[in-house]
Amino acid sequence: PLPKSSPPPTLQPPPLGPHGLQPHGPPPAPQYPALPPRAEGARFWEGGAGRAQGPPSPPGHEGLAAQTGQLGAAAVEAALVRAGGSLPLLLPGAYSRDSEGSWFRSLFVHKVDPRKDAHSNLLSKKETSNLYKIQFHNVKPECLDAYNSLTEEVLPKLHLDADYPCDLVGNWNTWYGEQDQAVHLWRFSGGYPALMDCMNKLKQNKEYLDFRKERSRMLLSRRNQLLLEFSFWNEPLPRQGPNIYELRTYKLKPGTMIEWGNNWARAIKYRQENQEAVGGFFSQIGELYVVHHLWAYKDLQSREETRNAAWRKRGWDENVYYTVPLIRTMESRIMIPLKISPLQ
Repeated sequence: PLPKSSPPPTLQPPPLGPHGLQPHGPPPAPQYPALPPRAEGARFWEGGAGRAQGPPSPPGHEGLAAQTGQLGAAAVEAALVRAGGSLPLLLPGAYSRDSEGSWFRSLFVHKVDPRKDAHSNLLSKKETSNLYKIQFHNVKPECLDAYNSLTEEVLPKLHLDADYPCDLVGNWNTWYGEQDQAVHLWRFSGGYPALMDCMNKLKQNKEYLDFRKERSRMLLSRRNQLLLEFSFWNEPLPRQGPNIYELRTYKLKPGTMIEWGNNWARAIKYRQENQEAVGGFFSQIGELYVVHHLWAYKDLQSREETRNAAWRKRGWDENVYYTVPLIRTMESRIMIPLKISPLQ
């Protein structure tokens, strides 16, 4: 189509050859008025997304972005030619309409290498089959002391009973962070079968059922997660106190757990000088793509000094640089262990 202000072109017939016949070959292309020049540096394709960029289309020319969503490769080529299009589509052999690896299809096809195993198998410890459960109990403020007393009476019995394949790893009250909260970490040696065995036995345990009923009157809400431990972290073992504990919780972008693990596997050595690393876990059931790092410090001042010392070690800054973009949200809790906690 021609700009309305331009008169229609006058097409002259080609000159006659000998004997009054037209020469062989295709007739010459009609000479249309030149289109307005494109702005310098304008681009029609950006990052393979197929979006129109640069100045508006000349009058009478369809929008290129709309055409790419409705037309095939040949039509797109023609549209680009009319609009002063890019060279890759104009060069002979630049793409094949029927080729699966064509230039046009490469704009929209992204090949992903198949993963050979679930990230839980790639990141967790192979030599053990430990499964962890973390519980968060939000307690009514007026009931916190009674809740702690009840917990300290009942939970150690489960921990010491050989019939229950579960161990207490740690029990805390949140000091800084979400207030009036209790956090419990359990380990099930034997994985999911051990978990189910323990749950089935607890259903028949009258003392435990009475404990749960009494505990429910003290709670505002509760939630839990099933976790696996990272292969490169220490296994959380009992330690002497007094210590404070920091639980740092990271909610990652889906699909980034492997990258997180690769970076921390190299960086954990920078946080072992004072034996502050207690355990590292990632969620399997509950909210997914959640990571918990558990640290121990003598006090808040020791925490600050230990964390600052990590920045003076070459390589720690790289870990932070590469892992921060993987995080959606993060949270820190400072916790005080209960009397029954193996982690003191």
